[in-house]
Amino acid sequence: MNTVEVNFDGLIGPTHNYAGLSFGNIASAKNAGGTSRPRAAALQSLGKMRFLMSLGLRQGFLLPHDRPNAPWLRTLGFAGSDAEVCAAAFAADPVLFRNAMSASATWTANAGTVSPAPDTADGRVHITAANLSTMAHRSIEHTETHRQLAIAFADTRHFAVHAAVPGRFGDEGAANFMRLCPSHGEKGVEVFIYGEDRQGRFPSRQDRRASEAVARLNGVHGAIFWPQSDAAIQAGAFHNDVVAVANERVLFAHEQAFENKEALYAELRRRLPEIEIVEVPASAVSLEDAIGSYLFNSQLVTLPSGEMVLVLPKESEENARVKAWLETMLAGNGSIRACHFIDVRESMKNGGGPACLRLRVAVSEAALAAIDPRFLLDGAKADALERLIEMHWPESIAPDDLGNPALWETAWEARRALLQRLELA
Repeated sequence: MNTVEVNFDGLIGPTHNYAGLSFGNIASAKNAGGTSRPRAAALQSLGKMRFLMSLGLRQGFLLPHDRPNAPWLRTLGFAGSDAEVCAAAFAADPVLFRNAMSASATWTANAGTVSPAPDTADGRVHITAANLSTMAHRSIEHTETHRQLAIAFADTRHFAVHAAVPGRFGDEGAANFMRLCPSHGEKGVEVFIYGEDRQGRFPSRQDRRASEAVARLNGVHGAIFWPQSDAAIQAGAFHNDVVAVANERVLFAHEQAFENKEALYAELRRRLPEIEIVEVPASAVSLEDAIGSYLFNSQLVTLPSGEMVLVLPKESEENARVKAWLETMLAGNGSIRACHFIDVRESMKNGGGPACLRLRVAVSEAALAAIDPRFLLDGAKADALERLIEMHWPESIAPDDLGNPALWETAWEARRALLQRLELA
């Protein structure tokens, strides 16, 4: 079966700002209170999508959510028009209001968990939205995310889209999920990474029970459930995709990514004898360097030629130790044949690298034809979106701007224009 992988990136929304809401995310905390550049951020995210298309890969996107989120604020007792609700919330509780302004839905690696058709009991692609319940600003996303996924993948002959599991069990979606397989169209080994309940500086975000529930909803049997290393979590690897990424038969991981790694590697080799584990030793790249550069929050992709490449943030190129290790790896003539460095600095400052910005969906040619085309990108649509962003997205947002009604109206109007342009209004 001819299968292609489509990356669905989050288009960065007009309220992109540095509120520092994500506890445990070092980059988010470091840049809290800074002045963001929403227009540049959205153009950078669109530029990344264009670059992936230039490599011959298929590209989709998901839309920014409606922010500030007045309906959510109404559930907290604020009343009136959208502007009145926001004004009352900002006056009463500015910290709470910052949650309603967050553009974090852009990181679609957290949108849900995708199990391709070869892995599922009924032979359909299954997608379960993630509840993101461990962070207030993210916990309000899953309803809208599920709605978009249900529209994009509405054809039930090929797709099954599930609502999020109960919020008591924290689920962060594909950011804590890896799939290894001989090729995208063959049955794979699905690996769910969770956090152990331990006392430390930072909390884990993925509950094992959530992972098990997602596997059941997606109709996947024989999945592997494995703990992320506490050392990685406490170093600031709030998701597994900050320290590991998998693509087809290649696992690219930091030496300290997993608890009891040798047992995990042995099980993976038993399930997939052709697996290639590319492990970066801590002696060459420390956890601090890996997390600061987002070396592993890169996109490891297979090109139409069959060649496998890494798409990394510029920060990886600028870290001397990381760059040196990558050059050594490439000189070894292994499965990863090239490294491409891209500018997504605005996303990086908020704690999200290239891999955070995309949700991978492997589909057959028939299933690809069944995806709602409004969520698929081509050059002409990218041009139109670029013009719309330049017209409607704010150039900058400083912390004091968050309570400005003019910014709220600008953001609402930007999203209305986007929906109209895509005929989704």
